[in-house]
Amino acid sequence: MSSKTRTLICDDHTLFVEGIKAILRNEQYLEVVGEARDGRQAVDLVKELQPDLLLMDVSMPDMNGPDATRRIREFDEDVKILILTMHEEEDLVAQSLEAGASGYIIKDAPASQLLYAIDAVRKGEKYLSPTVLKKVVAGYVRSSRPQTSYDRLSTREREVLKLLAEGLSVKEIASRLGISVKTVDVHKYNLMKKIDVHDRAELIKYAIKKKLIEV
Repeated sequence: MSSKTRTLICDDHTLFVEGIKAILRNEQYLEVVGEARDGRQAVDLVKELQPDLLLMDVSMPDMNGPDATRRIREFDEDVKILILTMHEEEDLVAQSLEAGASGYIIKDAPASQLLYAIDAVRKGEKYLSPTVLKKVVAGYVRSSRPQTSYDRLSTREREVLKLLAEGLSVKEIASRLGISVKTVDVHKYNLMKKIDVHDRAELIKYAIKKKLIEV
């Protein structure tokens, strides 16, 4: 890598590109060498200009960011690609990282955070915006943790379970929740089937184990 990091910006919004250029202009170690308006053009310009760093949006006409990243990785394994977008969806983050992006940052981040992200990826590190990282971690926890019987209960079934464990009758629960006795009975039947308990004593033990009630 040269003394200045040769940077290519790819985004289909001119005003946004001008704003990024204004931020980077004050950084002596960065040099903007080109601009692309879609993913296909970014692929061509990476071949032509051989930049060190590519700042690229996700959603663009003709070819999106992840597809362009994947195409670039077929012929250039060295250029660092930082996705710069408004989209925080986990699947887009996953697609971008799997395609070969080094980082993913949200467009409403302050300039200092963008510069920190650029510095990280140009040094060979990975970077995710704090909001994106939080979602990715939450998604990982959801997918990696085995689903329990309690996870399978609906919100209403959990309410009924707790009230039953606290000793309320079906009629009292119906009054408390503002629903019919018949509806409470349906919830009671369904939740007991899901957690595999057969009487109130077992239900209370289950609730204590799950720390839904205190003894």
